[in-house]
Amino acid sequence: MDVSSGIPSYGERVRIAARHLRKPSPFLVDVLVAGAVAVPVTLDAWWNEPGTRQADAITYLLVVVSVGALLVRRRWPVAVAVVCGAAVTTWYLLGHHGEALNVPTMVALYTVAAWGDRRRTTVVGVVAVVWSAAVSWGADPSGFPVAESVWPLLALLLGEVVRGRREQLDEYAARAARAEAEREKEAHRQVEEERLRIARELHDIVAHTVAAMNVQAGLAADAFDSRPDLARGALAQVRASGREALQELHAVVAVLRDDRASGAPLPTPRLSQLDELVERTAATGLTVTLRRETGEQSLPAVVELATYRIVQEALTNVIRHAAARHTDVSVIRANGAVVVEVTDDGTTAGNGGRPAGGFGLVGMAERAAAIGGTVEHGRLPGGGFRVRAVLPVDGARA
Repeated sequence: MDVSSGIPSYGERVRIAARHLRKPSPFLVDVLVAGAVAVPVTLDAWWNEPGTRQADAITYLLVVVSVGALLVRRRWPVAVAVVCGAAVTTWYLLGHHGEALNVPTMVALYTVAAWGDRRRTTVVGVVAVVWSAAVSWGADPSGFPVAESVWPLLALLLGEVVRGRREQLDEYAARAARAEAEREKEAHRQVEEERLRIARELHDIVAHTVAAMNVQAGLAADAFDSRPDLARGALAQVRASGREALQELHAVVAVLRDDRASGAPLPTPRLSQLDELVERTAATGLTVTLRRETGEQSLPAVVELATYRIVQEALTNVIRHAAARHTDVSVIRANGAVVVEVTDDGTTAGNGGRPAGGFGLVGMAERAAAIGGTVEHGRLPGGGFRVRAVLPVDGARA
Protein backbone atom coordinates (compact mmCIF):
# COMPACT_ATOMS: atom_id res chain seq x y z
CA MET A 1 0.00 0.00 0.00
CA ASP A 2 1.16 3.52 -0.78
CA VAL A 3 1.65 4.90 2.75
CA SER A 4 1.65 8.53 1.63
CA SER A 5 -1.67 8.31 -0.23
CA GLY A 6 -3.32 5.36 1.51
CA ILE A 7 -4.24 3.86 -1.90
CA PRO A 8 -3.58 0.09 -2.34
CA SER A 9 -1.02 -0.75 -5.00
CA TYR A 10 -1.93 -2.89 -8.03
CA GLY A 11 -0.35 -5.98 -6.45
CA GLU A 12 -2.23 -5.39 -3.22
CA ARG A 13 -5.52 -5.06 -5.11
CA VAL A 14 -4.82 -8.36 -6.90
CA ARG A 15 -4.13 -10.09 -3.57
CA ILE A 16 -7.33 -8.66 -2.07
CA ALA A 17 -9.36 -9.86 -5.05
CA ALA A 18 -7.76 -13.31 -4.85
CA ARG A 19 -8.63 -13.61 -1.17
CA HIS A 20 -12.26 -12.83 -1.94
CA LEU A 21 -12.53 -15.58 -4.55
CA ARG A 22 -14.54 -18.41 -2.99
CA LYS A 23 -12.84 -21.77 -3.04
CA PRO A 24 -14.95 -24.94 -3.18
CA SER A 25 -15.48 -26.57 0.18
CA PRO A 26 -13.33 -29.64 0.97
CA PHE A 27 -16.45 -31.81 1.29
CA LEU A 28 -17.60 -30.81 -2.20
CA VAL A 29 -14.17 -31.74 -3.54
CA ASP A 30 -14.38 -35.11 -1.79
CA VAL A 31 -17.85 -35.73 -3.28
CA LEU A 32 -16.53 -34.99 -6.77
CA VAL A 33 -13.50 -37.24 -6.21
CA ALA A 34 -15.70 -40.07 -4.94
CA GLY A 35 -18.00 -39.69 -7.95
CA ALA A 36 -15.08 -39.76 -10.37
CA VAL A 37 -13.69 -42.90 -8.71
CA ALA A 38 -17.07 -44.67 -8.55
CA VAL A 39 -17.48 -44.88 -12.34
CA PRO A 40 -14.35 -46.90 -13.29
CA VAL A 41 -14.47 -49.00 -10.11
CA THR A 42 -18.11 -50.01 -10.72
CA LEU A 43 -17.43 -50.88 -14.36
CA ASP A 44 -14.32 -52.89 -13.46
CA ALA A 45 -16.22 -54.77 -10.73
CA TRP A 46 -19.12 -55.47 -13.11
CA TRP A 47 -17.03 -56.79 -15.99
CA ASN A 48 -15.53 -60.29 -15.62
CA GLU A 49 -14.42 -62.86 -18.13
CA PRO A 50 -16.90 -65.68 -18.86
CA GLY A 51 -16.34 -68.64 -16.58
CA THR A 52 -15.12 -66.52 -13.66
CA ARG A 53 -17.05 -65.19 -10.68
CA GLN A 54 -19.56 -62.60 -11.79
CA ALA A 55 -20.52 -59.45 -9.89
CA ASP A 56 -23.08 -59.91 -7.16
CA ALA A 57 -24.48 -58.06 -4.18
CA ILE A 58 -21.24 -58.44 -2.20
CA THR A 59 -19.26 -57.02 -5.11
CA TYR A 60 -21.38 -53.88 -5.32
CA LEU A 61 -21.50 -53.56 -1.53
CA LEU A 62 -17.70 -53.39 -1.52
CA VAL A 63 -17.89 -50.70 -4.23
CA VAL A 64 -20.26 -48.63 -2.09
CA VAL A 65 -18.11 -49.08 1.04
CA SER A 66 -14.78 -48.21 -0.60
CA VAL A 67 -16.13 -45.25 -2.59
CA GLY A 68 -18.24 -43.97 0.32
CA ALA A 69 -15.22 -44.07 2.64
CA LEU A 70 -13.53 -41.49 0.41
CA LEU A 71 -16.08 -38.91 1.57
CA VAL A 72 -14.37 -38.78 4.97
CA ARG A 73 -10.80 -39.34 3.76
CA ARG A 74 -9.51 -36.00 5.10
CA ARG A 75 -10.88 -36.60 8.58
CA TRP A 76 -9.74 -40.20 9.02
CA PRO A 77 -7.15 -40.84 6.27
CA VAL A 78 -5.54 -43.93 7.81
CA ALA A 79 -8.88 -45.55 8.66
CA VAL A 80 -10.16 -44.89 5.13
CA ALA A 81 -6.99 -46.44 3.69
CA VAL A 82 -7.58 -49.56 5.82
CA VAL A 83 -11.23 -49.82 4.68
CA CYS A 84 -10.31 -49.40 0.99
CA GLY A 85 -7.47 -51.89 1.35
CA ALA A 86 -9.79 -54.43 2.96
CA ALA A 87 -12.31 -53.96 0.16
CA VAL A 88 -9.80 -54.54 -2.65
CA THR A 89 -8.39 -57.53 -0.77
CA THR A 90 -11.88 -59.04 -0.53
CA TRP A 91 -12.38 -58.50 -4.27
CA TYR A 92 -9.19 -60.41 -5.01
CA LEU A 93 -10.16 -63.21 -2.63
CA LEU A 94 -13.57 -63.48 -4.34
CA GLY A 95 -11.90 -63.78 -7.71
CA HIS A 96 -12.42 -60.25 -9.08
CA HIS A 97 -9.28 -58.89 -10.73
CA GLY A 98 -8.87 -55.45 -12.33
CA GLU A 99 -6.60 -52.41 -12.28
CA ALA A 100 -9.42 -49.96 -11.47
CA LEU A 101 -10.28 -51.82 -8.27
CA ASN A 102 -7.10 -50.36 -6.73
CA VAL A 103 -8.15 -46.73 -7.38
CA PRO A 104 -10.00 -46.13 -4.04
CA THR A 105 -7.01 -47.46 -2.13
CA MET A 106 -4.61 -45.30 -4.15
CA VAL A 107 -6.72 -42.19 -3.44
CA ALA A 108 -6.77 -43.08 0.25
CA LEU A 109 -2.99 -43.61 0.34
CA TYR A 110 -2.49 -40.32 -1.50
CA THR A 111 -4.58 -38.58 1.18
CA VAL A 112 -2.52 -40.19 3.96
CA ALA A 113 0.65 -38.64 2.53
CA ALA A 114 -0.83 -35.33 1.31
CA TRP A 115 -2.47 -34.47 4.65
CA GLY A 116 -0.08 -36.10 7.08
CA ASP A 117 3.63 -36.09 7.79
CA ARG A 118 6.63 -38.01 6.54
CA ARG A 119 6.79 -40.36 9.50
CA ARG A 120 3.19 -41.51 9.02
CA THR A 121 3.73 -41.84 5.27
CA THR A 122 6.74 -44.07 5.85
CA VAL A 123 4.91 -46.37 8.26
CA VAL A 124 1.83 -46.63 6.03
CA GLY A 125 4.05 -47.19 2.98
CA VAL A 126 5.84 -50.15 4.55
CA VAL A 127 2.54 -51.73 5.62
CA ALA A 128 0.94 -51.12 2.19
CA VAL A 129 3.86 -52.65 0.28
CA VAL A 130 3.93 -55.75 2.48
CA TRP A 131 0.15 -56.07 2.31
CA SER A 132 -0.03 -55.67 -1.49
CA ALA A 133 2.82 -58.10 -2.09
CA ALA A 134 1.26 -60.68 0.26
CA VAL A 135 -2.17 -60.48 -1.41
CA SER A 136 -0.74 -60.71 -4.93
CA TRP A 137 1.65 -63.52 -4.00
CA GLY A 138 -1.19 -65.42 -2.33
CA ALA A 139 -3.26 -65.15 -5.53
CA ASP A 140 -0.34 -66.16 -7.76
CA PRO A 141 2.65 -67.74 -5.90
CA SER A 142 4.56 -68.41 -9.11
CA GLY A 143 6.77 -65.29 -8.77
CA PHE A 144 7.41 -62.23 -6.61
CA PRO A 145 4.85 -59.51 -7.46
CA VAL A 146 7.12 -56.54 -8.11
CA ALA A 147 4.53 -54.37 -9.86
CA GLU A 148 1.93 -55.03 -7.18
CA SER A 149 4.45 -53.98 -4.52
CA VAL A 150 5.20 -50.66 -6.23
CA TRP A 151 1.77 -49.15 -6.90
CA PRO A 152 1.09 -48.18 -3.24
CA LEU A 153 4.41 -46.30 -3.24
CA LEU A 154 3.39 -44.31 -6.32
CA ALA A 155 0.26 -43.00 -4.58
CA LEU A 156 2.21 -42.16 -1.42
CA LEU A 157 4.98 -40.47 -3.42
CA LEU A 158 2.47 -38.30 -5.26
CA GLY A 159 0.92 -37.30 -1.94
CA GLU A 160 4.35 -36.41 -0.54
CA VAL A 161 5.10 -34.23 -3.57
CA VAL A 162 1.78 -32.41 -3.22
CA ARG A 163 2.23 -31.93 0.52
CA GLY A 164 5.78 -30.65 0.07
CA ARG A 165 4.63 -28.22 -2.61
CA ARG A 166 1.79 -26.98 -0.41
CA GLU A 167 4.12 -26.49 2.56
CA GLN A 168 6.56 -24.65 0.32
CA LEU A 169 3.82 -22.33 -0.93
CA ASP A 170 2.64 -21.77 2.63
CA GLU A 171 6.19 -20.87 3.62
CA TYR A 172 6.48 -18.49 0.69
CA ALA A 173 3.16 -16.90 1.67
CA ALA A 174 4.29 -16.60 5.29
CA ARG A 175 7.57 -15.02 4.21
CA ALA A 176 5.72 -12.61 1.94
CA ALA A 177 3.37 -11.72 4.78
CA ARG A 178 6.28 -11.14 7.14
CA ALA A 179 8.08 -9.05 4.52
CA GLU A 180 4.93 -7.02 3.89
CA ALA A 181 4.49 -6.49 7.62
CA GLU A 182 8.12 -5.41 7.94
CA ARG A 183 7.71 -3.01 5.02
CA GLU A 184 4.57 -1.56 6.57
CA LYS A 185 6.31 -1.28 9.93
CA GLU A 186 9.35 0.41 8.38
CA ALA A 187 7.17 2.78 6.36
CA HIS A 188 5.20 3.65 9.49
CA ARG A 189 8.43 4.21 11.41
CA GLN A 190 9.77 6.51 8.70
CA VAL A 191 6.52 8.45 8.63
CA GLU A 192 6.60 8.81 12.41
CA GLU A 193 10.24 9.96 12.36
CA GLU A 194 9.49 12.48 9.63
CA ARG A 195 6.42 13.72 11.50
CA LEU A 196 8.44 14.22 14.68
CA ARG A 197 11.25 15.91 12.74
CA ILE A 198 8.84 18.37 11.13
CA ALA A 199 7.13 18.96 14.49
CA ARG A 200 10.49 19.78 16.08
CA GLU A 201 11.39 22.16 13.26
CA LEU A 202 8.06 23.97 13.43
CA HIS A 203 8.25 24.18 17.21
CA ASP A 204 11.78 25.58 17.13
CA ILE A 205 10.94 28.09 14.40
CA VAL A 206 7.71 29.33 15.96
CA ALA A 207 8.41 29.11 19.69
CA HIS A 208 11.55 31.26 19.73
CA THR A 209 10.20 33.93 17.39
CA VAL A 210 6.80 34.17 19.10
CA ALA A 211 8.43 34.35 22.54
CA ALA A 212 10.69 37.19 21.38
CA MET A 213 7.79 38.96 19.66
CA ASN A 214 5.68 38.66 22.81
CA VAL A 215 8.37 40.30 24.94
CA GLN A 216 8.96 43.05 22.38
CA ALA A 217 5.23 43.70 21.99
CA GLY A 218 4.92 44.03 25.76
CA LEU A 219 7.84 46.43 25.81
CA ALA A 220 6.22 48.51 23.06
CA ALA A 221 2.91 48.61 24.94
CA ASP A 222 4.60 49.76 28.16
CA ALA A 223 6.63 52.48 26.40
CA PHE A 224 3.96 53.59 23.93
CA ASP A 225 3.09 56.85 25.79
CA SER A 226 6.29 57.63 27.69
CA ARG A 227 8.93 56.46 25.18
CA PRO A 228 7.41 56.41 21.67
CA ASP A 229 10.86 56.03 20.09
CA LEU A 230 11.49 52.88 22.16
CA ALA A 231 8.03 51.58 21.30
CA ARG A 232 8.62 52.13 17.59
CA GLY A 233 11.94 50.28 17.82
CA ALA A 234 10.32 47.35 19.61
CA LEU A 235 7.49 47.18 17.05
CA ALA A 236 10.03 47.28 14.23
CA GLN A 237 11.77 44.32 15.85
CA VAL A 238 8.43 42.51 16.13
CA ARG A 239 7.85 43.10 12.44
CA ALA A 240 11.35 41.88 11.52
CA SER A 241 10.97 38.78 13.69
CA GLY A 242 7.58 38.01 12.17
CA ARG A 243 8.96 38.39 8.64
CA GLU A 244 11.81 36.02 9.42
CA ALA A 245 9.46 33.45 10.94
CA LEU A 246 7.22 33.62 7.88
CA GLN A 247 10.20 33.03 5.59
CA GLU A 248 11.25 29.94 7.54
CA LEU A 249 7.69 28.60 7.65
CA HIS A 250 7.31 29.22 3.93
CA ALA A 251 10.49 27.24 3.27
CA VAL A 252 9.21 24.34 5.39
CA VAL A 253 5.79 24.31 3.70
CA ALA A 254 7.45 24.48 0.26
CA VAL A 255 9.38 21.30 1.04
CA LEU A 256 6.20 19.55 2.22
CA ARG A 257 4.07 20.62 -0.77
CA ASP A 258 6.57 20.09 -3.58
CA ASP A 259 6.48 16.46 -4.80
CA ARG A 260 9.83 16.95 -6.47
CA ALA A 261 11.28 17.86 -3.10
CA SER A 262 10.18 14.57 -1.55
CA GLY A 263 12.90 13.47 0.84
CA ALA A 264 14.62 16.85 0.60
CA PRO A 265 15.99 18.22 3.88
CA LEU A 266 14.22 21.01 5.67
CA PRO A 267 16.00 24.40 5.84
CA THR A 268 18.94 23.93 8.17
CA PRO A 269 20.48 26.88 10.02
CA ARG A 270 24.25 26.85 10.58
CA LEU A 271 26.50 27.92 13.44
CA SER A 272 27.37 31.09 11.57
CA GLN A 273 23.81 32.22 12.29
CA LEU A 274 24.25 32.05 16.06
CA ASP A 275 25.28 35.71 16.09
CA GLU A 276 21.95 36.69 14.53
CA LEU A 277 20.10 34.48 17.01
CA VAL A 278 21.89 36.12 19.93
CA GLU A 279 21.19 39.56 18.50
CA ARG A 280 17.47 38.87 18.17
CA THR A 281 17.38 37.50 21.72
CA ALA A 282 19.20 40.55 23.05
CA ALA A 283 16.54 42.76 21.46
CA THR A 284 14.13 41.46 24.14
CA GLY A 285 16.23 43.14 26.83
CA LEU A 286 18.18 40.05 27.84
CA THR A 287 21.96 40.34 27.92
CA VAL A 288 23.45 37.40 26.00
CA THR A 289 27.15 36.50 25.88
CA LEU A 290 28.27 34.11 23.12
CA ARG A 291 31.49 32.10 23.20
CA ARG A 292 32.09 30.01 20.09
CA GLU A 293 35.25 27.94 19.64
CA THR A 294 34.63 25.33 16.94
CA GLY A 295 37.99 25.47 15.13
CA GLU A 296 38.63 25.97 11.46
CA GLN A 297 37.37 22.59 10.30
CA SER A 298 33.74 22.49 9.26
CA LEU A 299 31.26 20.47 11.30
CA PRO A 300 28.73 17.97 9.90
CA ALA A 301 25.46 19.67 8.94
CA VAL A 302 23.49 17.51 11.41
CA VAL A 303 25.73 18.63 14.26
CA GLU A 304 25.41 22.31 13.30
CA LEU A 305 21.64 21.99 13.06
CA ALA A 306 21.34 20.25 16.43
CA THR A 307 23.64 22.82 18.05
CA TYR A 308 21.70 25.78 16.65
CA ARG A 309 18.30 24.38 17.62
CA ILE A 310 19.41 23.46 21.15
CA VAL A 311 20.76 26.98 21.71
CA GLN A 312 17.61 28.45 20.20
CA GLU A 313 15.30 26.41 22.41
CA ALA A 314 17.37 27.11 25.52
CA LEU A 315 17.21 30.88 24.84
CA THR A 316 13.46 30.59 24.20
CA ASN A 317 12.99 28.99 27.62
CA VAL A 318 15.05 31.74 29.23
CA ILE A 319 12.86 34.41 27.62
CA ARG A 320 9.58 32.70 28.48
CA HIS A 321 10.22 31.19 31.90
CA ALA A 322 13.42 32.30 33.63
CA ALA A 323 12.96 36.04 34.33
CA ALA A 324 16.72 36.27 33.83
CA ARG A 325 18.88 39.31 33.17
CA HIS A 326 21.96 37.61 31.74
CA THR A 327 22.59 34.44 29.74
CA ASP A 328 25.88 32.80 28.73
CA VAL A 329 26.02 30.67 25.57
CA SER A 330 29.07 28.46 25.04
CA VAL A 331 29.73 26.32 21.95
CA ILE A 332 33.13 24.60 22.15
CA ARG A 333 34.58 21.79 20.09
CA ALA A 334 36.80 19.46 22.12
CA ASN A 335 37.71 15.77 22.18
CA GLY A 336 35.75 14.88 19.07
CA ALA A 337 32.51 16.50 20.25
CA VAL A 338 30.75 19.84 20.40
CA VAL A 339 29.84 20.85 23.95
CA VAL A 340 26.93 23.29 24.16
CA GLU A 341 26.12 25.11 27.40
CA VAL A 342 23.46 27.73 28.02
CA THR A 343 23.24 29.15 31.55
CA ASP A 344 21.19 31.98 32.98
CA ASP A 345 20.78 33.84 36.26
CA GLY A 346 17.01 33.50 36.36
CA THR A 347 14.75 32.53 39.21
CA THR A 348 15.07 29.18 40.96
CA ALA A 349 11.58 29.01 42.43
CA GLY A 350 9.47 25.96 41.74
CA ASN A 351 11.11 24.03 38.96
CA GLY A 352 13.57 26.68 38.06
CA GLY A 353 11.22 28.73 35.98
CA ARG A 354 10.87 25.92 33.48
CA PRO A 355 7.62 24.31 32.37
CA ALA A 356 6.81 20.93 33.85
CA GLY A 357 5.53 19.78 30.46
CA GLY A 358 5.97 20.99 26.92
CA PHE A 359 8.10 19.92 24.01
CA GLY A 360 11.21 22.10 24.25
CA LEU A 361 13.40 20.01 26.55
CA VAL A 362 12.05 16.82 24.97
CA GLY A 363 12.94 18.15 21.54
CA MET A 364 16.49 18.93 22.69
CA ALA A 365 16.95 15.39 23.98
CA GLU A 366 15.54 13.91 20.75
CA ARG A 367 17.83 16.03 18.58
CA ALA A 368 20.89 15.06 20.57
CA ALA A 369 19.95 11.36 20.68
CA ALA A 370 19.39 11.35 16.91
CA ILE A 371 23.10 11.97 16.33
CA GLY A 372 24.38 9.95 19.28
CA GLY A 373 24.62 12.81 21.77
CA THR A 374 23.20 13.61 25.21
CA VAL A 375 21.49 16.54 26.92
CA GLU A 376 21.50 17.42 30.62
CA HIS A 377 19.57 20.23 32.27
CA GLY A 378 18.80 21.44 35.76
CA ARG A 379 18.97 24.23 38.29
CA LEU A 380 22.31 25.61 39.42
CA PRO A 381 23.19 25.67 43.15
CA GLY A 382 23.65 29.44 43.22
CA GLY A 383 20.55 30.16 41.19
CA GLY A 384 19.74 29.99 37.55
CA PHE A 385 19.42 27.15 35.10
CA ARG A 386 21.80 25.28 32.82
CA VAL A 387 21.37 23.23 29.67
CA ARG A 388 24.39 21.18 28.60
CA ALA A 389 24.59 19.07 25.45
CA VAL A 390 27.42 16.88 24.18
CA LEU A 391 27.18 16.19 20.45
CA PRO A 392 29.75 13.83 18.86
CA VAL A 393 31.41 15.12 15.71
CA ASP A 394 33.20 11.99 14.55
CA GLY A 395 30.71 9.30 13.57
CA ALA A 396 27.64 11.44 14.17
CA ARG A 397 24.55 9.66 12.89
CA ALA A 398 23.00 11.52 9.99
